[in-house]
Amino acid sequence: MTATKTVELACGPIEYLDSGEGPTLVFLHGAMKDARVWREVVARLEPSYRCIRPTMPLGAHRLPMRPDADLTVAGLARLTGEFLTALDLREVTLIQNHWGAAQVMLAEGQGERLERLVLTACEAFDNYPPGRPGRVFARAARVPGALDVMALPMRAKWFRARMGAADVSALHPLPADLADEWQLRFTDRAVRGDLAKVLRDSYDAAELARWAKAAESFAGPVLVVWADRDRLMPREHGPRLAASFPDSTFLEISGSATCLPLDQPVALAAAIDEFLRANRLPS
Repeated sequence: MTATKTVELACGPIEYLDSGEGPTLVFLHGAMKDARVWREVVARLEPSYRCIRPTMPLGAHRLPMRPDADLTVAGLARLTGEFLTALDLREVTLIQNHWGAAQVMLAEGQGERLERLVLTACEAFDNYPPGRPGRVFARAARVPGALDVMALPMRAKWFRARMGAADVSALHPLPADLADEWQLRFTDRAVRGDLAKVLRDSYDAAELARWAKAAESFAGPVLVVWADRDRLMPREHGPRLAASFPDSTFLEISGSATCLPLDQPVALAAAIDEFLRANRLPS
């Protein structure tokens, strides 16, 4: 079992998993998940690659951030850049799901250490926060006490099991052990407060356009992977996102919703490995 490590950053402590040897892959997860969402994918890739998985402050993290932490969308992008710098990671392949980190990182000048991108069923263009469920969650975060009320039933194990079986981001029920722990963490007021900061962020059409346009500046190879039964990420955004980058490949995987790492880990791992081998990673 891979031991959890911790690095202190400006916003607070970030836990991460670090396994395997070889070219560096950094995996980013979405809201109400943690680094272990990638466990089935990483199990297939770590024999050939170094796989680093930070747990970001997105509602299922264990260690709350500092009270003054900048957890806006742009702040999270800078936090990710700081994480790469703190671990002195270079020639990184950034692999993201759900959260649209890479585009914002490029717009915020945090792409210096990135060589390749794998963008899987993620936020893009005007889809921040993603889909109707994401927008409802964001509106709730702006109502005083609303997230506290939402967290109350999550203290009951039977309710956490029910929620894990009906997660909007996945086509299949979430693994029971992960779903239970992720939702239990949301009952921590400080953890909820971190996520509320992210959800309350305000950005206008001009900011969204700036993030989207930043893709044009990335010269490295990009793989965009979309899911055929996604309820959060518009299906047309996949090919459109791929077309935004100068050097990109698009792939759609069937039998999955947003959470490709859990719904279709075998197909996703194979697609990532094929992409990396085709793009001549250094040993």
